[in-house]
Order: sequence, then structure tokens, then C-alpha cells
Amino acid sequence: MNLRFDEIAEIMKIIDSSSCDELIVETGDIKLVVRRNGAAGTAPASDRSMVSSITPSVAQSAPQAVGQNGFAPTTKIESSGKLEVAAPMIGTFYRAPSPGAPVFVEVGSIIRKGQPLCLIEVMKLFTTINSEFDGRIIQIGAENGELVEYGRMLFVIEPV
Repeated sequence: MNLRFDEIAEIMKIIDSSSCDELIVETGDIKLVVRRNGAAGTAPASDRSMVSSITPSVAQSAPQAVGQNGFAPTTKIESSGKLEVAAPMIGTFYRAPSPGAPVFVEVGSIIRKGQPLCLIEVMKLFTTINSEFDGRIIQIGAENGELVEYGRMLFVIEPV
């Protein structure tokens, strides 16, 4: 039995609306591990290889399902000390919570840990990307409504 992307999206939607922090689904030779809010750390390397064998379209989004912080964005520190927030999944990037609403952040905005930065939509499922640290937005790497790939730089933040 194979899991389709829409089935995984539905599983993630159910988990998002529940108080569940971790779900492990095993069907035959497929194992899907979904964690959020840093639940129980990262999955072992053997779990990652099993998840990435689901289907090509799901394999591209697998890092969000097995990442250390579940749906949290990936971050890396540049040599200059600035922090880069990367897309934790493939989807459509939105700067505001709804059309016509003010954007979450602008270049120059001072942000706090936990503050929403943007939304990424995958198959009508919207995920809010929150800041993992305090700082000031110095660059926004995607346009509103643009399709972003996993790992694409979305924001550069200067710690304050």
C-alpha cells in the first residue's frame, strides 16, 4: 500500500487540529513519521530513508515530516552571524494571512520568537511559519503568491 500526497496532507491536517505531537504510520515497507513542536527529537536515519521512498512528490516534502521541529522552518547561520529562514516544505508563499490583510513582516520589521512570518499553502492546507528567534528582517526572499521549494531562503534575520 502506498500513501499519496493528498492522504499525507490529510493526516497532517488532522494532526494540526488535534493535540497530538507525534504520529507514526507504518504500511508495508513505508514508514511516515510526523512530529511537531520538537516532539521527541529527530527520527533515526533509517526512518528518513523509509519516508523518502514513499513517492517522488511526497519525498520532496519528507524533511518537514521528520524534521527536528516538525513544521518549523529550517534555519542556518551565515558567516556574518545573520540567520536564514528556509522553507520547510514545497508550497505557495503568502506574506499576509488573507488577501487584502496587512503583511506579517516587512524588511526592517523587528520580530520576536514565535511571531508569524508568513504562510505556506500546500493543497489548501495553510501552515504558519513562525520565527524561532528575536531579530530584525533584513531580506525577504520570495514574492507573495510565489511557489517555493523546500530549503528556499524565505527571510534573512539579523539578531538584535
